[in-house]
Amino acid sequence: METNTTKLKNGIVTIFLSVLSLAFLAPILIVFMNSFKGKFYISDAPFRFPDSTTFAGMKNYVSGIAKTNFMSAFGMSLFITVCSVAVIILFTSMTAWYITRVKSKFNNALYYVFVFSMIVPFQMVMFTMTKVANTLNLDNPFGIILIYLGFGAGLSVFMFSGFVKSIPIEIEEAVMMDGCNPVQAFFKVVLPILKPTAITISILNVMWVWNDYLLPALVIGNEYKTIPVAIQYLKGGFGSIDMGAMMAMLVLAIVPIVIFYLTSQKHIIEGVVAGAVKG
Repeated sequence: METNTTKLKNGIVTIFLSVLSLAFLAPILIVFMNSFKGKFYISDAPFRFPDSTTFAGMKNYVSGIAKTNFMSAFGMSLFITVCSVAVIILFTSMTAWYITRVKSKFNNALYYVFVFSMIVPFQMVMFTMTKVANTLNLDNPFGIILIYLGFGAGLSVFMFSGFVKSIPIEIEEAVMMDGCNPVQAFFKVVLPILKPTAITISILNVMWVWNDYLLPALVIGNEYKTIPVAIQYLKGGFGSIDMGAMMAMLVLAIVPIVIFYLTSQKHIIEGVVAGAVKG
């Protein structure tokens, strides 16, 4: 039976976490609320609910979709996100499996190179990366997928490696004794076992690639606009901004990723704890 002290502590923790949740949700709610206001009222009363005077209906959404060519930007974001995450999952899982199973000084050093890449700020390499991307003709929707692979490999290899270490090597040896080569053993045995971690890494990378502004702006720019880049172009000359349309487009950009996260969040915990249990 819980003591009064324990109940009090649990109550305090619950209240604190509830307030913290509201603090995180507040910016999203404010953006959603302002997306239905006239653009001239957003700056004057950003925290006030729309009323009969300030309510603009769906006007901001219609205007924003027209000005940003939203459907084209949505398609570009969807293509880049899906392809980038698929490539990251495939190649980093194979890399992690190889450097974990094949013991050598080179593979050990390679692992630490991936780990080190996680702590290198993007700002340190963005200008050099942009120049290299232009030189190698990677400044297109297909080329940026390879660039995302490079930037996403560090964390993904690190997480996959931790999980691969928990898989008994005897399983792979048994499959190879039955006639499978290493590649077949990976795709038929190892990759299915890696599913919990792969889902977790997919969720993290989807949220990163979908919301990324700086890398598409630097590499593919105006020619192939993703949603964050398209929204940025709602800024007019001399600092003028169509705040109503921008708020509406931010809501449309947020909704797909929120739905994706809510439907997949249970897999995050499964993927994080799966590596702690040996098979």
